[in-house]
Amino acid sequence: MSDFAHRELPAVKKTAFRVGLACNFGIDARAAEAAFERGVNLVYWTTFRTGGVRPAVKAALNRDRERMILVTGTSIGWFGFNVRNAAESMLRKLETEYIDVFLIHWVGVTGALTDATLDRLVELKASGKVRAIGISIHDRERAGRLALESPLDLFMLRYNAAHPGAERDVFPHLARRKPSVLAYTATSWRRLLSKPSGWDGPVMTAGDCYRFCLSSPHVDVVLCGPKNVAELQQNLDAVARGPLSAEEDGWMRRFGAAVHG
Repeated sequence: MSDFAHRELPAVKKTAFRVGLACNFGIDARAAEAAFERGVNLVYWTTFRTGGVRPAVKAALNRDRERMILVTGTSIGWFGFNVRNAAESMLRKLETEYIDVFLIHWVGVTGALTDATLDRLVELKASGKVRAIGISIHDRERAGRLALESPLDLFMLRYNAAHPGAERDVFPHLARRKPSVLAYTATSWRRLLSKPSGWDGPVMTAGDCYRFCLSSPHVDVVLCGPKNVAELQQNLDAVARGPLSAEEDGWMRRFGAAVHG
C-alpha cells in the first residue's frame, strides 16, 4: 500500500500507518485501543510511564502480531552484552516472540554505538529476535555518515519545523541504502504550539506538526504522543487532510524559524 497515510518498511516487511504511537506521554489503554481501531499499527515502547497502556499493547500484539510494528530499545548500549539482555527483557515484558525494530537510544548521550554494540545488534537481528536494528540520535552529521555506510535499518531523528536540519545533514544520504526514518519531537516539545514573541501569523497545531513531518518524502513514520482520546482523534483527523500545500509549507517554515529564534 502506498499513499500519504501508509508506507512500506522494507526491513520489517510490513506496511506502517505513518503516525506511530509513543506510549510514554500519559496515554491510557482506552486511548491506545482507539488508536489501533483508527489503523495505527506502529508502537514505540519504553519502560518509562507506560504501565497503564501495557495491557492494550500486549493485547494488540497478541491478536495481530504480523500487522503490528513494535519499536523499542535500550539506553545502556555502552557494552555489547547489554544489548541482547535488554532485548530479551523486553520480549518477556511484552510476551511477544520478536521485536520489529530494536534501537540504541540517544547515541552519543546515554548510549554508545561502539563496534561491539553494533556487532551485537547484527547478531541479534540474525537470531530472529529482532527484525531490524537502528538508533535514535541527535548528531545529524554522524547520522548522515551512518546512513551511507552501516548495517542500520532505521534512524529515529529529531525533525520538525523548528529543527529541519535533517534535510541538510541526513536526508541526502538515504538514497544509497534506503534506511527508514522515524521522526520524533514533531511539536518541538510543544514549543511549536505557542506563538513566539513578535509573531502575528497563524500558530501551528499538533496536527500541522505531524503533517509537516509526513510531507517530507524521506520521513516514513512520525511519532505522536497524545495524552487522551480527544488529542489522538484530532491528530489523526489532521493527518487525513494529506500533505501540505506549498503555502502551508512556507508559513510553517517561517513560524518554525521564529520559534527556533
